[in-house]
Amino acid sequence: MNKKKNNVGGIFLDWQKAFDCVNHDILLNKLSFYGITVGFFQLIKNYLQHRYQRVVLNNIFSTYTSDCGEVTHGVPQGLILGPLLFLLYINDLPHSINKNNKIVLFADDTSLIISNPHPMKFRDDANKILQHIQEWFNANLISLNWKKTHFMHFTTKIYPNNMFDIIYKDKKLTTVDSIKFLGLTLDNLLSWKKHIEAFAKKHIEAFAKKHIDAFAMRIVQPLLSLDSLKLIYYSYFHSILTYGIIFWGNTPHSNVIFRMQKRIVRIMVGVRNRDSCREYFKRLKILPLQSQ
Repeated sequence: MNKKKNNVGGIFLDWQKAFDCVNHDILLNKLSFYGITVGFFQLIKNYLQHRYQRVVLNNIFSTYTSDCGEVTHGVPQGLILGPLLFLLYINDLPHSINKNNKIVLFADDTSLIISNPHPMKFRDDANKILQHIQEWFNANLISLNWKKTHFMHFTTKIYPNNMFDIIYKDKKLTTVDSIKFLGLTLDNLLSWKKHIEAFAKKHIEAFAKKHIDAFAMRIVQPLLSLDSLKLIYYSYFHSILTYGIIFWGNTPHSNVIFRMQKRIVRIMVGVRNRDSCREYFKRLKILPLQSQ
């Protein structure tokens, strides 16, 4: 619930084998509708159609090879054109919901933002939107992964969460209090506490996998120049730190990350844990977390 006392919630969709389920005929019809015709249309048509595949099974005793079958669904992956064609395929998805609600499309990471000041209308809107989305999925021959599609009701500590179910026919969405979306862990209070916790864990694991944790950094610190140590810092810590910092950087929980950053800086310059590192940030030309 926001300052206008709107109920706000999100439906986070999970596509079932999204790129593999794109129907070629439907995609070509949409391209034609969008004005892609003649030469480029024929190029895309030839790119998609007349592809064949077969299955080969090998074991100790024998080898089995199936007959070749034509591939009529899916966009070839591994190329730039694949995601582009998928985005064109789902480009009309926002038209399936009303203008009072918002949809966020990022390839196959799709979410719906629903808002309404009246709790019962908010629930009805959520159920209607889910129905319209499912109808679009059916018309476009794509399946929704119901087990991984979740609903989250954003709220505050002052206004408790209204408990109700989001249902389509006999299927009910799982209601969660946190979810990972585009690399960020969202929680229903937007406190970013769980994201900070996940960040700290990921940072420790990343350093451990690359054998560049605090202890290893202490070992290489006398052997490398500051420029080399800065390369290690920017490669294995800073690249993780800056992702999404515009959202969670000012939260009180971010102090956990700032302490980790100061610890690495102290190791890089070879000072004790309790020594001030303000001047060393300037010397290394590294921005502290609060200044990112």
